[in-house]
Amino acid sequence: MKRLGIVIFVFASCLSYAQKTDKGWRKLFNGKDLTGWKQINGKAPYKVENGMIVGTTISDSPNSFIVTEETFGDFILELDFKMDDGTNSGIQFRSESKPDYLNGKVFGYQLDIDPTPRKWCGGIYDESRRQWLYPLEYNTPAKNAYRNNEWNTVRIEAIGNALRTWINGIPCAHIIDDMTLRGFIALQVHSINKPEEAGKHVWFKNVRIKTENLQPSPMDSIFVMNFVPNTLTEQEKKNGFVFLWDAKTTQGWRGAYKDKFPEHGWEIKDGTLSVVKSAGAESQNGGDIVTTNEYGAFDLQFEFKLTEGANSGVKYFVTEKENNQGSAIGLEYQVLDDEKHPDAKLGAAGNRTLASLYDLIPSEKNPRGLKKIGEWNNGRVIVYPDNRVEHWLNGYKVVEYKRGNNIYKALVARSKYAQWENFGMAEKGHILLQDHGDNVSFRSIKIKELK
Repeated sequence: MKRLGIVIFVFASCLSYAQKTDKGWRKLFNGKDLTGWKQINGKAPYKVENGMIVGTTISDSPNSFIVTEETFGDFILELDFKMDDGTNSGIQFRSESKPDYLNGKVFGYQLDIDPTPRKWCGGIYDESRRQWLYPLEYNTPAKNAYRNNEWNTVRIEAIGNALRTWINGIPCAHIIDDMTLRGFIALQVHSINKPEEAGKHVWFKNVRIKTENLQPSPMDSIFVMNFVPNTLTEQEKKNGFVFLWDAKTTQGWRGAYKDKFPEHGWEIKDGTLSVVKSAGAESQNGGDIVTTNEYGAFDLQFEFKLTEGANSGVKYFVTEKENNQGSAIGLEYQVLDDEKHPDAKLGAAGNRTLASLYDLIPSEKNPRGLKKIGEWNNGRVIVYPDNRVEHWLNGYKVVEYKRGNNIYKALVARSKYAQWENFGMAEKGHILLQDHGDNVSFRSIKIKELK
């Protein structure tokens, strides 16, 4: 009798724990039919089988979605999925379909289910809009979160402007964005390119959501991609990022080769720092500006916006020891309108194009990473303590090199920088924004020093 009492106590305790942990959750899929869901866009079939939603790829169809009839703002979503080899899927959230936008095509945030060799499963894609917001190149450990040919558990937290994803308990993506704050949830069967890809399946089960009394998961250490201008989240601060420009004043900056900020030629307005258009001469109006502090190894982020035909640059390891005429000397992340500015046609193999290491290494041109003139771009320069350097443009790594190795020395020797001894090899230097006479704007400038 005593033993039976213990068993009953343990069972009651487990039941109590289950009830406590499930509090606030509700099922989005009843396990029997697709009540509460509807299909839009493509024609790939969805059916319910053994308590699972099963989607099947077909030929001659665009992306197919089943979407919730209900829309959601803040929520935590969890579900399990499994898929056949060679297919692709995704989970839309805060998404929409409107007759006046691409004829009703689904658009919005998507947790991408991508089992291809690049391993971006769990990254955040902006369907039919801005494309990749958080590829897993930002978080390489998460590339191994997805388990092929097994059930995987997804968690999505959308709380305020913070959007976070997990695969099998491993944090994958974290963006800050306020473009869409409410929308439906949808499950995707991706379109296919070859007839032999038809008939592949993706399975979903245990779809549940919580919309009240939401508590975000504890902060972690993964990279945060912040699309809200001139803001720093608590996790970014925890990760070591600080503002390099306060979006209001000239504090922390001065003119190159000068002891104060230029009196003209630069404008601060509405959280943007802009070069005032002049005759187009290099550093002949307000002139370049540099940080008052110097930096060695660092992770630099910035947003920039070009006008038609514009030319500028973000330089690093600027020492001002050269006392040259024109723009101060340093390694340069090129900021350029490749279509309209003649510099894009100069140099060797396009090494003066957008995001290139100017006059040394051309950037890779990924069409998905290119934006229209007048739109904001995300730039990033990472200098590691071992002298590896990366240039990023709108989520894509476009340049990679190592300061001081033989390849680097050979590139410098045949460039315009050959005349400068130990060019680009300073232990520390200033960050520079270039005045090339063209109207270019900057914002959201932040940095993390690496050790």
